[in-house]
Amino acid sequence: MGMKKFINKVEDVEEEMTKGLVKAYPDKLEKLDYGTIVCRKNKKTDKVALVSGGGSGHEPAHAGFVGEGMLDAAVAGTVYTSPTPDAILEGIHAVQTEAGVLLVVKNYTGDVMNFQLAEEMANDEGIKTVHVVTNDDVAVENSSFTVGRRGVAGTIFVHKCAGAKAEAGGTLEEVQAVAQKVIDNVRTMGAAIKPCTVPAAGKPGFELADDEMEVGIGIHGEPGTHREKIRTADETADLLLDKILADIDYTGHEVAVMVNGSGATPLMELYIINNHVQDVLKSKGIKVYRTLVGNYMTSIDMAGFSISLLRLDDELKTLLDAKADTPAWKEFG
Repeated sequence: MGMKKFINKVEDVEEEMTKGLVKAYPDKLEKLDYGTIVCRKNKKTDKVALVSGGGSGHEPAHAGFVGEGMLDAAVAGTVYTSPTPDAILEGIHAVQTEAGVLLVVKNYTGDVMNFQLAEEMANDEGIKTVHVVTNDDVAVENSSFTVGRRGVAGTIFVHKCAGAKAEAGGTLEEVQAVAQKVIDNVRTMGAAIKPCTVPAAGKPGFELADDEMEVGIGIHGEPGTHREKIRTADETADLLLDKILADIDYTGHEVAVMVNGSGATPLMELYIINNHVQDVLKSKGIKVYRTLVGNYMTSIDMAGFSISLLRLDDELKTLLDAKADTPAWKEFG
């Protein structure tokens, strides 16, 4: 079976996608001439600048989270490939301020290496730049892509809380500390029932039988920890939640919940999963403060989902509630 996608040329996917995003929000976003780099149009020059990014294919991450209260720039590589250090440095140049720059990096070998190189180059130029590495995935300790745990959908909470701290005038040290606090308190795990097809590859990243699911998937279409017979939504959610809840103690804490779609999972299914997640947390005495359901960090057209739980304190609650205006961040009522 060949690949069916609404694209033009495979090599133009990232460029045309980025242009299309910016044309949808012309008063809020702009694209740099160089590469697939999206910046805030109305730049704030008196605050810490946040720069994130990674491979394309995770839309709306990361460019969809550029805007007031979140990221100042998002630097994308080609599909599932880290942006180059030069591209990341261009992003830093576009949004740098006297207050400094925080890079939010997901834990994949290429991303960590390239963002750290860009950070060194920026510091050599006198731009005060630091980074954090997100590693919220509880499924896989070391993988072909990673030393340690992978950074997945929980990264969005880092963008939100650190972005709010920056918007409120926090120092570089304070903004970095908030980012690290979120990283220390967020855990994620996912599962999939259909792999994704990278346009350039033209075929799925792995094969699954009709009655199988892949447990512990990452966000690059790579296989997870194991595959097993597909279970009901409730059973699958239990499987993921058990692993998350065993990793850090959420008892007596309020949490933010994210039920994140991998790109081809209907909202119908995400809401069914959320229905059970909420019931389980309630039965365990874990109070839910905020819930997000939808596509926040996808894997192109993978049918799957992940659950993220962020353990909250008063500071993180305030930062989570702070105003943010970006294409992909939905305001809470």
